[in-house]
Amino acid sequence: MNSLSGGNGRKAVVLLSGGLDSMVCAALAREAGFAVQALTIDYGQRHRCEIDAAREIAAQIGAERHVILPLDLRAFGGSALTDDIAVPKSGVGDEIPVTYVPARNLVFLSLTLAWAEALGARDVVIGVNALDYSGYPDCRPEFIAAFADLASLATKAGSEGDSFQIHAPLQFLGKAEIASEAYRLGLDPALSWSCYDPQADGSACGLCDSCRLRREGFAKAGVTDTTRYAT
Repeated sequence: MNSLSGGNGRKAVVLLSGGLDSMVCAALAREAGFAVQALTIDYGQRHRCEIDAAREIAAQIGAERHVILPLDLRAFGGSALTDDIAVPKSGVGDEIPVTYVPARNLVFLSLTLAWAEALGARDVVIGVNALDYSGYPDCRPEFIAAFADLASLATKAGSEGDSFQIHAPLQFLGKAEIASEAYRLGLDPALSWSCYDPQADGSACGLCDSCRLRREGFAKAGVTDTTRYAT
Protein backbone atom coordinates (compact mmCIF):
# COMPACT_ATOMS: atom_id res chain seq x y z
CA MET A 1 0.00 0.00 0.00
CA ASN A 2 2.90 2.37 0.73
CA SER A 3 4.95 1.70 -2.40
CA LEU A 4 4.77 3.54 -5.69
CA SER A 5 5.96 1.70 -8.76
CA GLY A 6 4.93 0.62 -12.23
CA GLY A 7 2.69 3.52 -13.14
CA ASN A 8 3.14 2.87 -16.86
CA GLY A 9 1.24 6.02 -17.75
CA ARG A 10 -1.76 5.25 -15.52
CA LYS A 11 -3.49 8.19 -13.89
CA ALA A 12 -2.93 8.75 -10.19
CA VAL A 13 -4.71 11.41 -8.17
CA VAL A 14 -2.25 13.06 -5.79
CA LEU A 15 -3.53 15.08 -2.84
CA LEU A 16 -1.28 18.12 -3.20
CA SER A 17 -1.50 20.45 -0.22
CA GLY A 18 1.55 22.47 -1.17
CA GLY A 19 3.57 21.15 1.77
CA LEU A 20 6.89 19.33 1.61
CA ASP A 21 5.39 15.85 2.03
CA SER A 22 2.83 16.29 -0.73
CA MET A 23 5.47 17.74 -3.06
CA VAL A 24 7.71 14.71 -2.55
CA CYS A 25 4.73 12.37 -3.09
CA ALA A 26 3.80 14.08 -6.36
CA ALA A 27 7.39 13.78 -7.59
CA LEU A 28 7.55 10.11 -6.53
CA ALA A 29 4.35 9.41 -8.46
CA ARG A 30 5.83 11.08 -11.52
CA GLU A 31 9.08 9.13 -11.09
CA ALA A 32 7.09 5.89 -10.87
CA GLY A 33 5.53 6.60 -14.25
CA PHE A 34 2.09 7.82 -13.22
CA ALA A 35 0.26 10.61 -15.02
CA VAL A 36 -0.21 12.95 -12.06
CA GLN A 37 -3.62 14.48 -11.49
CA ALA A 38 -3.12 16.94 -8.63
CA LEU A 39 -5.93 17.88 -6.25
CA THR A 40 -5.57 20.83 -3.88
CA ILE A 41 -8.31 21.61 -1.37
CA ASP A 42 -8.75 25.30 -0.64
CA TYR A 43 -10.38 24.79 2.74
CA GLY A 44 -10.30 28.35 4.02
CA GLN A 45 -7.01 27.92 5.87
CA ARG A 46 -5.63 31.04 7.52
CA HIS A 47 -3.21 31.81 4.68
CA ARG A 48 -2.87 31.39 0.90
CA CYS A 49 0.77 30.29 0.90
CA GLU A 50 -0.01 26.56 0.62
CA ILE A 51 -2.35 27.11 -2.32
CA ASP A 52 0.22 29.21 -4.17
CA ALA A 53 2.88 26.59 -3.43
CA ALA A 54 0.67 23.78 -4.73
CA ARG A 55 0.12 25.67 -7.97
CA GLU A 56 3.88 26.07 -8.49
CA ILE A 57 4.64 22.45 -7.55
CA ALA A 58 2.01 21.10 -9.96
CA ALA A 59 3.60 23.09 -12.77
CA GLN A 60 7.15 22.07 -11.82
CA ILE A 61 6.45 18.34 -11.67
CA GLY A 62 4.40 18.41 -14.87
CA ALA A 63 1.01 17.47 -13.47
CA GLU A 64 -1.34 16.51 -16.28
CA ARG A 65 -4.13 18.41 -14.52
CA HIS A 66 -4.37 20.45 -11.33
CA VAL A 67 -7.72 21.09 -9.68
CA ILE A 68 -8.01 23.58 -6.81
CA LEU A 69 -11.29 22.71 -5.12
CA PRO A 70 -12.97 25.22 -2.77
CA LEU A 71 -14.31 23.80 0.49
CA ASP A 72 -14.60 26.44 3.19
CA LEU A 73 -14.10 24.67 6.52
CA ARG A 74 -14.16 28.00 8.31
CA ALA A 75 -17.90 27.41 8.53
CA PHE A 76 -17.08 24.62 11.01
CA GLY A 77 -14.01 26.10 12.72
CA GLY A 78 -12.56 24.10 15.58
CA SER A 79 -8.91 24.50 14.55
CA ALA A 80 -6.21 27.15 14.70
CA LEU A 81 -6.05 26.83 10.91
CA THR A 82 -9.73 27.57 10.31
CA ASP A 83 -10.77 29.64 13.33
CA ASP A 84 -9.67 32.60 15.43
CA ILE A 85 -7.31 30.52 17.57
CA ALA A 86 -3.64 31.33 18.06
CA VAL A 87 -1.11 28.97 16.48
CA PRO A 88 1.02 27.49 19.29
CA LYS A 89 4.75 28.30 19.15
CA SER A 90 6.06 26.59 22.29
CA GLY A 91 7.17 23.35 20.63
CA VAL A 92 5.76 19.96 19.71
CA GLY A 93 3.93 18.39 22.66
CA ASP A 94 2.31 15.05 23.47
CA GLU A 95 -1.29 16.15 22.96
CA ILE A 96 -3.07 16.54 19.62
CA PRO A 97 -2.51 20.26 18.91
CA VAL A 98 -5.12 22.90 18.09
CA THR A 99 -3.79 22.96 14.52
CA TYR A 100 -5.62 19.66 13.98
CA VAL A 101 -8.50 20.27 11.55
CA PRO A 102 -11.41 17.94 12.46
CA ALA A 103 -11.43 14.88 10.16
CA ARG A 104 -9.48 16.76 7.49
CA ASN A 105 -7.71 13.82 5.87
CA LEU A 106 -10.91 11.76 5.91
CA VAL A 107 -12.74 14.55 4.10
CA PHE A 108 -9.87 15.21 1.69
CA LEU A 109 -9.31 11.56 0.84
CA SER A 110 -13.02 11.14 0.16
CA LEU A 111 -12.85 13.99 -2.36
CA THR A 112 -9.66 12.57 -3.86
CA LEU A 113 -11.34 9.18 -4.21
CA ALA A 114 -14.39 10.75 -5.84
CA TRP A 115 -12.26 12.47 -8.48
CA ALA A 116 -10.23 9.31 -9.05
CA GLU A 117 -13.39 7.31 -9.73
CA ALA A 118 -14.71 10.01 -12.06
CA LEU A 119 -11.41 9.94 -13.97
CA GLY A 120 -11.27 6.15 -14.13
CA ALA A 121 -8.09 6.28 -12.02
CA ARG A 122 -7.52 3.61 -9.40
CA ASP A 123 -4.47 5.05 -7.65
CA VAL A 124 -4.67 7.69 -4.93
CA VAL A 125 -1.55 9.20 -3.35
CA ILE A 126 -1.37 11.03 -0.02
CA GLY A 127 1.67 12.36 1.84
CA VAL A 128 0.87 11.39 5.42
CA ASN A 129 3.60 10.09 7.70
CA ALA A 130 3.41 8.63 11.18
CA LEU A 131 6.89 9.31 12.56
CA ASP A 132 7.91 13.00 12.69
CA TYR A 133 4.51 14.66 12.81
CA SER A 134 2.23 16.49 15.26
CA GLY A 135 0.23 13.47 16.40
CA TYR A 136 -2.80 13.90 14.14
CA PRO A 137 -4.97 10.76 14.26
CA ASP A 138 -5.69 10.92 10.51
CA CYS A 139 -2.01 10.35 9.69
CA ARG A 140 -1.84 6.89 11.24
CA PRO A 141 -1.30 3.73 9.16
CA GLU A 142 -4.50 2.28 10.65
CA PHE A 143 -6.48 5.14 9.16
CA ILE A 144 -4.98 4.70 5.69
CA ALA A 145 -5.64 0.94 5.78
CA ALA A 146 -9.22 1.48 6.94
CA PHE A 147 -9.83 4.05 4.22
CA ALA A 148 -8.56 1.62 1.58
CA ASP A 149 -11.21 -0.85 2.75
CA LEU A 150 -13.84 1.89 2.76
CA ALA A 151 -12.93 2.88 -0.80
CA SER A 152 -13.96 -0.55 -2.03
CA LEU A 153 -17.27 -0.41 -0.15
CA ALA A 154 -18.23 3.16 -1.01
CA THR A 155 -17.70 3.23 -4.79
CA LYS A 156 -19.27 1.74 -7.88
CA ALA A 157 -15.83 0.65 -9.07
CA GLY A 158 -15.11 -1.10 -5.79
CA SER A 159 -18.47 -2.88 -5.74
CA GLU A 160 -17.66 -4.22 -9.22
CA GLY A 161 -14.31 -5.58 -8.06
CA ASP A 162 -12.18 -2.77 -9.50
CA SER A 163 -10.39 -1.80 -6.32
CA PHE A 164 -8.43 1.34 -5.48
CA GLN A 165 -4.86 1.56 -4.22
CA ILE A 166 -4.26 4.17 -1.53
CA HIS A 167 -0.55 4.95 -1.66
CA ALA A 168 1.15 6.58 1.32
CA PRO A 169 4.82 6.31 0.27
CA LEU A 170 6.05 8.48 3.17
CA GLN A 171 4.04 6.64 5.82
CA PHE A 172 7.02 5.30 7.74
CA LEU A 173 9.61 7.94 6.88
CA GLY A 174 10.87 10.62 9.24
CA LYS A 175 11.29 14.23 8.14
CA ALA A 176 15.03 13.73 7.60
CA GLU A 177 14.33 10.92 5.14
CA ILE A 178 11.68 13.02 3.41
CA ALA A 179 14.11 15.95 3.14
CA SER A 180 16.67 13.58 1.62
CA GLU A 181 14.10 12.34 -0.89
CA ALA A 182 13.33 15.93 -1.90
CA TYR A 183 17.04 16.44 -2.56
CA ARG A 184 17.35 13.17 -4.49
CA LEU A 185 14.37 14.09 -6.65
CA GLY A 186 15.92 17.46 -7.49
CA LEU A 187 13.15 19.46 -5.81
CA ASP A 188 13.64 22.97 -4.46
CA PRO A 189 12.36 22.87 -0.85
CA ALA A 190 11.34 26.52 -1.09
CA LEU A 191 8.66 25.57 -3.62
CA SER A 192 6.75 23.93 -0.77
CA TRP A 193 5.15 25.59 2.23
CA SER A 194 4.89 24.08 5.72
CA CYS A 195 4.41 27.02 8.12
CA TYR A 196 1.08 27.41 9.92
CA ASP A 197 1.62 31.10 10.62
CA PRO A 198 3.40 32.94 7.77
CA GLN A 199 4.76 36.39 8.54
CA ALA A 200 3.83 39.67 6.89
CA ASP A 201 7.09 39.71 4.92
CA GLY A 202 6.33 36.30 3.39
CA SER A 203 8.72 34.31 5.57
CA ALA A 204 7.88 31.19 7.58
CA CYS A 205 7.54 31.79 11.33
CA GLY A 206 10.11 29.13 12.25
CA LEU A 207 8.42 28.36 15.58
CA CYS A 208 5.15 26.51 14.89
CA ASP A 209 5.10 22.71 15.10
CA SER A 210 5.31 22.32 11.35
CA CYS A 211 8.30 24.67 11.01
CA ARG A 212 10.10 22.97 13.90
CA LEU A 213 9.61 19.48 12.46
CA ARG A 214 10.67 20.61 9.01
CA ARG A 215 13.81 22.42 10.19
CA GLU A 216 14.85 19.52 12.40
CA GLY A 217 14.38 17.11 9.49
CA PHE A 218 16.56 19.09 7.12
CA ALA A 219 19.21 19.56 9.81
CA LYS A 220 19.31 15.81 10.52
CA ALA A 221 19.52 15.04 6.82
CA GLY A 222 22.34 17.54 6.34
CA VAL A 223 20.42 19.08 3.44
CA THR A 224 19.89 22.81 2.96
CA ASP A 225 16.35 24.09 3.31
CA THR A 226 16.03 27.09 1.01
CA THR A 227 12.89 28.26 2.85
CA ARG A 228 13.17 31.72 4.42
CA TYR A 229 12.40 31.73 8.15
CA ALA A 230 11.66 34.75 10.34
CA THR A 231 13.53 33.30 13.29
